[in-house]
Amino acid sequence: MAASLSTSRIAVVLLAGCLHALSIAWPFLFLLPAGQAVWWLQPLSLLVLVWQLERSTTAREGAWLGWLFATALQCATWWWLFISLHTYGGLAAPLAVIAIVGLAGFLGLYYAAVCACFMRLAPVNRAGRAIVFAALWLLAELGRVALFTGFPWGEGGYAQLDGPFADLAKLVGVHGLTFAAALVAAALAGLLRRPRLASLMAIAAGLLVALGASSFIRLDKGTASAYTSVFPKAAAPLTVTLLQGNIAQDEKFRGGSGIPDALKWYRQQLFEAKTALVVTPETAIPILPVQLPPGYLDELLNHFVQPADDAVPVAALVGIPLGNSEIGYTNSVIGLKPKPPGVTDENAAYRYDKHHLVPFGEFVHPLFKWFLDLVNMPLSDFNRGAVSQPSFDWQGQRIAPNICYEDLFGEELAARFTDPALAPTMFVNISNIGWFGNTIAIDQHLNISRMRAIEFERPMIRATNTGATVVIDHRGEVTHSLPRHTRGTLVATVEGRSGITPYAWWAARFGLWPWWVLCVVVIVLAFTWRGKRKDQNLL
Repeated sequence: MAASLSTSRIAVVLLAGCLHALSIAWPFLFLLPAGQAVWWLQPLSLLVLVWQLERSTTAREGAWLGWLFATALQCATWWWLFISLHTYGGLAAPLAVIAIVGLAGFLGLYYAAVCACFMRLAPVNRAGRAIVFAALWLLAELGRVALFTGFPWGEGGYAQLDGPFADLAKLVGVHGLTFAAALVAAALAGLLRRPRLASLMAIAAGLLVALGASSFIRLDKGTASAYTSVFPKAAAPLTVTLLQGNIAQDEKFRGGSGIPDALKWYRQQLFEAKTALVVTPETAIPILPVQLPPGYLDELLNHFVQPADDAVPVAALVGIPLGNSEIGYTNSVIGLKPKPPGVTDENAAYRYDKHHLVPFGEFVHPLFKWFLDLVNMPLSDFNRGAVSQPSFDWQGQRIAPNICYEDLFGEELAARFTDPALAPTMFVNISNIGWFGNTIAIDQHLNISRMRAIEFERPMIRATNTGATVVIDHRGEVTHSLPRHTRGTLVATVEGRSGITPYAWWAARFGLWPWWVLCVVVIVLAFTWRGKRKDQNLL
């Protein structure tokens, strides 16, 4: 490590990285509500990093600072992977720690590279440096989104969820908020290093413009609670029942305890539901259909697909693994609803297969099959579903399922919005966060779902095994919730929405490409400008 990086500088950068992690979801019942995103803490932590970069003189120093910051950030964000690997997976504690730090350190290389690049562009003027840093930082975040299947959990833009700029997500998505926060942090760091009134006024003007744009997008003249959507409601409100079984993770896949408990409880709740829709968590039925007790699945089909003539029409979305050893297995949702006259049972069934699988949790590269011998993780190698799958049509609503951390990838959810006539009117996330205990992972995932609700202006209902089982409206606000780590049902009314936000429109067509192009163009222009300055100095 560069000799100029003193212990105090290293400690400051590591602390700043941890503060960035805390900004995504505040973990303490102290000063702020637990689970809340702290919008001002994230740019503050980046400001500290940029300040340290400004004090550095070489690309090597910049790389070390970026790597230390990002490694601390990620370890402090998803430290709870230790619980899934050690407590439930059976991996030895030292190996679990090595795996988490190793993954964080590997992903930290993205940030090391962009910070080194930032140092190479030192001759760029102050305003240019702020833009370049924002583009480079977003480039590293995009690397986490897209490379090696992607794991962008803890991206900075999620910290803006409860801040004054949250509604800008309808225009630019979470990646745009990441870029904006990095831009503000870098601009303030440059200003603190060399204060100038003109720079201060420019930053203030930029913040005022952003606030004005956010207020315009909100489209109301009152407070956030008086928010009025520009999009109409989609058909009549839908009544839903969300199930939270709270099956202990170390019992979930055991034949003598967790499996019989899950089958009995979820069957009872599915049969007793009186709302228009009932939703179970991910793999609520934890075994394959061929392993179910005789008649179990037939009873569900008969109850929902062929109800009695005088029965209230009820549909169900049920999490269950599907497949066999020949064609492979899928982490799936089956949709059951009363069949219209003349429609066969086969045509009445609905199926959604999870597309974005968790590395080492739901799929393992052939070179790493040995990893499965070290951990106890049932159902750890699935096939992928398609990116854009049809919605579940029910009572005028187009309900789009996503499983587990699929809602982390907004650009993939956006693929369902290419045709407005087929675009979802609401999302439903089914998850099992029981792998990570009663930790901040629950709040972090909830905030991810809330961001998707804002970006697309669609409600998101969530049925989970241990929490957070909630209803999120189209503004990203939690309107109904169940206590976590309890067994229960949540009954609520949800209003779906039609219409396409600007973000949904362009992300459906171009995905991440606009951001990739922006970042590359900024970097190329910066290097070009730097080269011209060098030539001028030589003359």
